[in-house]
Amino acid sequence: MKPQAPLRLLSRDEAAAFAGEIRSAGGTLVFTNGVFDLLHPGHVRYLQDARALGSALVVGLNSDRSVRAIKGPDRPINPEHERAEVLLGLACVDAVVIFDDATPQAVIGALQPDVLAKGADWAIEQIVGRDVVEGRGGRVVRVTLSPGHSTSELIKQVRASRSG
Repeated sequence: MKPQAPLRLLSRDEAAAFAGEIRSAGGTLVFTNGVFDLLHPGHVRYLQDARALGSALVVGLNSDRSVRAIKGPDRPINPEHERAEVLLGLACVDAVVIFDDATPQAVIGALQPDVLAKGADWAIEQIVGRDVVEGRGGRVVRVTLSPGHSTSELIKQVRASRSG
């Protein structure tokens, strides 16, 4: 039986140290962020594609408070530590850092990733942290999303099925 790798739910400072370890070993650090509330195949494909861009993937996860500020009082469905646990169960995710700010700018500034991955639904000029990554010679990659997969649509379907 293969020993299980330790789950890496890191503070911002721990994530920055982890990023430094990856770069010191000659690796490429990829960062992405999101809510990742009800994990679906679109999320998994996106995270796998992001991880393929480098040696390690750190996911910035919106805290429960920041999700409510962005998505409204009915979200998130799952609390932040459970969302982190599910993400860390994916082989493509090396570490998760929960952030409470409106954007991941401070986390990106602390980690200084080599690659910043964001969904292709984001215009390049709207991607938070682009200035930090490109300013140090890194790159921003807009990852193609899987059509037909959306947490918001999934929630609507569940609510419709319960009321009908």
